[in-house]
Amino acid sequence: MMNDQPIVSRSRDVVGGAAVFHGTRVPVRTLLDYLEAGESIDDFLEGFPSVTREHVIAFLEEAKDRVV
Repeated sequence: MMNDQPIVSRSRDVVGGAAVFHGTRVPVRTLLDYLEAGESIDDFLEGFPSVTREHVIAFLEEAKDRVV
């Protein structure tokens, strides 16, 4: 969590229940698609200014912790 806020949230009312960065309508899958395509985090953030670098780093750290 970031500052006691979740990193990712889901709601049926927001993007059909897809996992989104909390407080935005930006699906987490979009970040993963950018990275998979060889785009940088900066490219992603430029395209989705409602997501902060803190969101992205916290999400990646949490994902890393689940894999390792």
